[in-house]
Amino acid sequence: MAHLVDVSNDPGGSSVWSRLRVEAATVAAGEPILASMLHAVILNHDRLEDALSYLLASKVGGENMNVMQVREICDQALREDPTIITKVEADAMAVLERDPACKGFLQTFLYYKGFLALQAQRISHQLWHDERQTLALYMQSRVSELFAIDIHPATRIGSGIMMDHATGIVIGETAQVGDDVSIMQDVTLGGTGSHRGDRHPKIMDGVLVGAGAKVLGNITVGHHARIAACSVVLKDVPPGCTVAGIPAKPVGECCPEPAKSMNHMLEED
Repeated sequence: MAHLVDVSNDPGGSSVWSRLRVEAATVAAGEPILASMLHAVILNHDRLEDALSYLLASKVGGENMNVMQVREICDQALREDPTIITKVEADAMAVLERDPACKGFLQTFLYYKGFLALQAQRISHQLWHDERQTLALYMQSRVSELFAIDIHPATRIGSGIMMDHATGIVIGETAQVGDDVSIMQDVTLGGTGSHRGDRHPKIMDGVLVGAGAKVLGNITVGHHARIAACSVVLKDVPPGCTVAGIPAKPVGECCPEPAKSMNHMLEED
């Protein structure tokens, strides 16, 4: 049986799209039962954005909005904001580099619901920007139903993001997530009350948010900070700081790049 092409040790190799196609072709040749699906989703397309819109539409489409309508929506958003596909590539690379269970781009593209939900949010964010809020919220609702991940369309999210496992992630309307951030499952970036306006956290570049952490209110988590699992963060976190507990308090400094190293270990007393 053919296996996925291992590209994890070749960060300087060919583009995400070309490597994804090699992986898909390899698996299609060795696992004929998957060949039809792999051709439909990947190998029949000339560009990553075409394959992505096809895949998202096949997931999000349903009784109330058919697959072709959703695909047209995705295609339009990708045309209007070409930077989306650059972010998609950076997200795929982030998963490959940070998740030791990930053996290639094909695995991420087809099966990692954190990756798929994030790309759907990028589409809905463009709809929100285009003043098509009701349609954007429809996309959010469908993604929440499908993947158990709830990210508001207005949320501003950078590139190189990994949402590991991802079940139970909730990110509110006025939250911001910088570049090269890693977020584990069951994380909430939420508010602290019913007031309107800017009310959600700002996560700066390179932050690692541990599983089950709750970051609440209009606070800032500084560059390359680290939030320990199951912590409740209610105050600003300085750059390069590790916080833990309920409520979270500083417990030491971080390793240099916590989001990339995925180092969750706290220093012992």
